[in-house]
Amino acid sequence: MMGLEIHGLFGLLILAADVWSIINISQSSISTGKKVAWIVGVLVFPVVGFLFWLLAGPREK
Repeated sequence: MMGLEIHGLFGLLILAADVWSIINISQSSISTGKKVAWIVGVLVFPVVGFLFWLLAGPREK
C-alpha cells in the first residue's frame, strides 16, 4: 500500500508542475503557435516536457 501512496504523490507533483508550466507558457509573450507547441509537448510528455520547458522554455526578458 505504501508504494501506491508514493506513486500517487509523485503523480500529483508531476501534475502540479505541468499545470504551473502551462500557466507560465500561456502568459508568456511568444507567438501563439509556439505556445501551442510548448503546451502540447508538456501534455504529451509530462515529465520530459516539463524538464525541457524548465531548461529551454520561453522566458520573459
